[in-house]
Amino acid sequence: MSRILVIEDEIPLRTALRRALEGAGHDVLEAGDGVEASLVAAREPVDVVLTDLIMPNRDGIETILWLRRRHPGIKVIAMSGGGRTQNLDFLAVARDIGVAQTLAKPFRKSALLDAVDAAIEGRAFGSRRPKRCPAAAGSDTG
Repeated sequence: MSRILVIEDEIPLRTALRRALEGAGHDVLEAGDGVEASLVAAREPVDVVLTDLIMPNRDGIETILWLRRRHPGIKVIAMSGGGRTQNLDFLAVARDIGVAQTLAKPFRKSALLDAVDAAIEGRAFGSRRPKRCPAAAGSDTG
């Protein structure tokens, strides 16, 4: 399978994402923000990056741009629960700068794995926004 770098500042979600991806046979590396991700990506080759967009130290958009400059072939999946903030739709910005897929939080484990498969296979861009499900959405990720 693939080596995936998960960049997420919320530890419980990052852990759930790692478990879901490892359960699907992927090798997973983790980072808590864009600065830490830069260090990981500089020393470990990865096939896919799954990054949150709203994070401390270096946000996801800056991180994606950094990755694009240093690792132009890397496939990036952006995720965010931030929606619109001050008239800025972060997932739309991520699409504009060329991410492979987007995921709107909360999302189901199946949507995560579909987005990863699509990114790996180079399938056309897609945005995953499943019907909102109650608090169980978070538990489906792990």
